[in-house]
Amino acid sequence: MKSLLSWLGYGDGDHVLGGHGHGHSGGHDHGSGGHGHTHGVIDPTIATTSRGIWAIKWSFVLLALTAAAQMIVVLISGSVALLADTIHNIGDAVTAIPLWIAFMLARRKPSRTFTYGLGRVEDLAGLFIVAIILFSAIVAGYQSILRLIDPQPITHLGWVLAAGVIGFFGNEAVAIFRIRVGREINSAALIADGYHARTDGFTSLAVVLGALGVWMGFPLADPIVGLVITAAIFMIVWQSARAVLTRMLDGVEPDILNEIDHVAEHVAGVQRVHAVQARWLGHRLHAEMSVQIDETLPLANALRIVDHMRTELFAHLPVLSQVSIRIEAPAHDSTGHAAAPHHSDAHSHHHAPEPFRFETGLAAGLVEIVDTPGGERMRLTLARHVEGLSAKVVIDRPDGPEVLELMPNMDNHHSLTSHAVPAEPHEFNATLVLTASDTSETLPFRMVEPDGHHH
Repeated sequence: MKSLLSWLGYGDGDHVLGGHGHGHSGGHDHGSGGHGHTHGVIDPTIATTSRGIWAIKWSFVLLALTAAAQMIVVLISGSVALLADTIHNIGDAVTAIPLWIAFMLARRKPSRTFTYGLGRVEDLAGLFIVAIILFSAIVAGYQSILRLIDPQPITHLGWVLAAGVIGFFGNEAVAIFRIRVGREINSAALIADGYHARTDGFTSLAVVLGALGVWMGFPLADPIVGLVITAAIFMIVWQSARAVLTRMLDGVEPDILNEIDHVAEHVAGVQRVHAVQARWLGHRLHAEMSVQIDETLPLANALRIVDHMRTELFAHLPVLSQVSIRIEAPAHDSTGHAAAPHHSDAHSHHHAPEPFRFETGLAAGLVEIVDTPGGERMRLTLARHVEGLSAKVVIDRPDGPEVLELMPNMDNHHSLTSHAVPAEPHEFNATLVLTASDTSETLPFRMVEPDGHHH
């Protein structure tokens, strides 16, 4: 039953979201904040992979078939509640068309005229989509009010009921599809998209209630349900317009800037990061910032530090397409001496959680989060262990378990390190899984960040 629920998108799933350590929002809430979904506006994190675009295309096909089936029943029954729901589903489906065209144009290489490429076309497509949804809301509202003033008989109630059920199952199919693909590509936004499609399915069930009300002798149930669905569409217009205009005005989610600030804590040699700016160009994120580095360092060392920081930024922000890092000399005080840096290096200021120490029949040692030349990692240091020991850490996250496989270091088999960056926050319940031959041990533990360092 658990496997079935997970397959249907009701369980936590086996894939971790934010496996690159991206996001400080405290989890993905399936719709609001962070990288949540807004109707008619595809989140940039979905469109960064061909698999995400593939999911958008097939979602369009499923919703288009659902809306087409409902439209046939609208024409033969005259139900305005079903009309409003059909318009709702059509609006969700047709948003894929201008966005697909925009994605194709955005792939064109920069030119002497459009030096950043045509990524902004996606914002124009977003405005066009908002206009489509607004028009559909006005049409649905007008028809519903007209039927309230001048009620008309509804025929083929059985077909109306069936069309409402078709709308529910069509949206549910899209929900399952988006959630499963979202888990495959670790896209919280696509998973949120799936949960919104599931919510839209319940909107279709409202049509069933309206038809039942008419069948029971309350003819105004149909236009009343139509007005309720119209109100839902207007909410979508507001939500989508706000998202599109924010992006057009170079607005970004605060979590992105928080992540950039946090990356500085991972890089030894960076004394201070300031003048951080970021903006979306279509579904690709561009960022720029200034860093202060010890002015006595040779240029080659300073460039190496900047390159390390760039690597960490791309690891923590998978949607990042381009980053410009300027090196600035530290500010000097009135005596001519360099002012005290914001922090001296990553190892002195990064307050990692206390390590977890253990001793079992298979091994003894400690688990900790450490800074490495490649960035922050989970490490298992062994005082003793049996032959053929393998280990992994499974972290409890709100959106499902985060699994970090611990691999032996080439130069020290008593030290095992994860290849992936542990996701934020660094305060969690977890389990250390030790395996050797046919023996397995699971050791639950908790890591807590020091006071004053909670994200």
